[in-house]
Amino acid sequence: MIFSLKRVLPFTILFAILALPVNHRVLAADPVDPVHRQIDEAVARVKPSLVRIQVVATQYYQGREVKYEASGSGVIISKEGYVITNHHVAGHATRIVVILSSNEEVPAELVGTDPLADISVLKLKPETPREFPTVEFGDSDAMRVGDTVLAMGSPLAMSQSVTLGIVSNLKMVMPEAFSWSRFTLDGEDVGSLVRWIGHDADIYPGNSGGPLVNLKGQVIGINEISFGLSGAIPGNLAQRVAQELIDKGRVSRSWLGIEIQPLLKDDKESRGVLISDVVEDSPAAKAGIHSGDILTKIAGKDVLVRYAEELPLLNQMVAALPVGQEVEIVVEQDGKEKTLKARTAEREQTERKTFELKQWGITARDISALAAREMKLKSRDGVVVTSIRPGGPCDNAKPAIQTEDVLTEINGKPIRNVADMQDATDRITAGKTKPVPTRLGFQRRTEQLLTVVKVGLKDIEDPGLEAQKAWLPVATQAITTDLAEQLGSPGLNGVRITHVYEASTAEKAGLKVGDLILSLDGDPIQASQPGDEEILDTMVRQYKIGAIATLAVERGTNKLSIPVELVRSPKLEREMKKYRDEDFEFTARDTTFIDKVQEQWSQDQPGALVTEVKEGGWAALGRLSNGDLITAVDGDPVVDVASLKLKIKQVVAQKKKTMVLRIIRGIHTMYLEFEPNWDAHKAAMKGNL
Repeated sequence: MIFSLKRVLPFTILFAILALPVNHRVLAADPVDPVHRQIDEAVARVKPSLVRIQVVATQYYQGREVKYEASGSGVIISKEGYVITNHHVAGHATRIVVILSSNEEVPAELVGTDPLADISVLKLKPETPREFPTVEFGDSDAMRVGDTVLAMGSPLAMSQSVTLGIVSNLKMVMPEAFSWSRFTLDGEDVGSLVRWIGHDADIYPGNSGGPLVNLKGQVIGINEISFGLSGAIPGNLAQRVAQELIDKGRVSRSWLGIEIQPLLKDDKESRGVLISDVVEDSPAAKAGIHSGDILTKIAGKDVLVRYAEELPLLNQMVAALPVGQEVEIVVEQDGKEKTLKARTAEREQTERKTFELKQWGITARDISALAAREMKLKSRDGVVVTSIRPGGPCDNAKPAIQTEDVLTEINGKPIRNVADMQDATDRITAGKTKPVPTRLGFQRRTEQLLTVVKVGLKDIEDPGLEAQKAWLPVATQAITTDLAEQLGSPGLNGVRITHVYEASTAEKAGLKVGDLILSLDGDPIQASQPGDEEILDTMVRQYKIGAIATLAVERGTNKLSIPVELVRSPKLEREMKKYRDEDFEFTARDTTFIDKVQEQWSQDQPGALVTEVKEGGWAALGRLSNGDLITAVDGDPVVDVASLKLKIKQVVAQKKKTMVLRIIRGIHTMYLEFEPNWDAHKAAMKGNL
């Protein structure tokens, strides 16, 4: 999931592509029905602008940046190709493709995103610039309970759909009685700003970001949530946020530094809102506002908040005040009315962007003002750890780093933010082939601690070759007690041949599948339990390579004595060279003799065998799987892991937009296309400075 929640919510966030049954409300089919005609006309107005959005997005856990695919809906709001959708659909996207109503796929970029209102704006990027069909916004404030509405979008990542309903609630907020009454995205309490339009038009995962439409074909909301009733962000709010994202790339809001709640039940005042808390050194604190004051007027407007449903509108009013300007505030303080003046500040986002620091095995972010206050920190300098890779450098340190630790210094030098930490890491690891022991200072609650972290990525070491021994080129199974009885020879010990390797000395000697080998040069093979086939292998290894050994063999009723040349044992899996790619996040190794036998490949089959694909990496998104044999990169043959490593490094160095692997999977040859976003991390780090 892109968004963070205080707990797992029992309502549906509508962007995942889940396998749920779809029940569309059946619309009346009478062609002369005026309501039906209005519906047809409304759908016709909106449908050309309705889009499906497919994204590759990121989330961070277990010390990694994990990529995943998701789908949502949106609608084109300008002829230049600006698209409005939800932040939880596209706000963390690294790649975006928009499918138009004509089924044309058009790449898009993220213009700006606002987690507090859960709104993102995209810009279509067709190969040839052109104008796009657009929708018209209606006045969401003019909607009334009982009005007919249409929910349009692409549920479950399918093609466009329409469901019918009515406005059920114009003041829908999260129920306070439930423990999940806060809906947060990136630490932002969406419900503190958004008062949803509740409606009963069916919406499903994938509908997120799609329009809620009136019978005039006007957008009056952006669908977002469903928990019994469906919920849409009011169109007036969504339109204001979208326009600011288009104009500035971000949303600027005023902040006073107060926390508010409805008037207490025994308060008989006809105006005001209770100020429950005042942030230290905030504009409100500097103006002389205290916890427990009743705010009655702000910027000349009377205030009255008796119910939770009224809080979002007041928060919207405060957020809309001009940033940096003086505003008049009237409060009741200690039973007296006071008129105060406060200069608004710009509201900072609750959580800063998260980054993966691979060399440390953590994900981390800078410390926002609110985070510093919540964590009771005296300074915003440092980096707060958000997750840790099990078995990674920070996890293996003693003492180990924990989530919510604040990293403050590296080798005695202070670090202010993630950018500082990455710069220090680059200096530490430059030219190094092994992890570097590094002193790390960190704060854990009230303690200032030190630990040593081995920083850097450890290459897979060449396992080296084991001493090669003699080998009989067959596969066998032990003749168990039960099997001996079934073969009509109770008490028989030895092994049974299950495979004779093609073109081997065993095949040339005439050994066959089903032969029972009872002795080697007269020495009995005491195999009678599963796993005892190793006894023959151990006996053979005592011989010199190239020696001739005589096997006592039973074949049906015949007893044979068969001389066989013992050959050099093939390399084992653990002896194979391996390559771990940190950019695409997969591991491959050279193939063994046994690999080729079991897969029925020829012994001269080139390639590198995939042994691990990390969830959420570019390789996983490209559908690479364990057991795939990579035979080419961008058309260039792959002979072994050494050639695979060379070709992948060339792709990375050239920052190619796509990379195509030819693989063998089972009996199939396939071509897998990878589309890494090389600039995402670089741009994010630059924006963090």
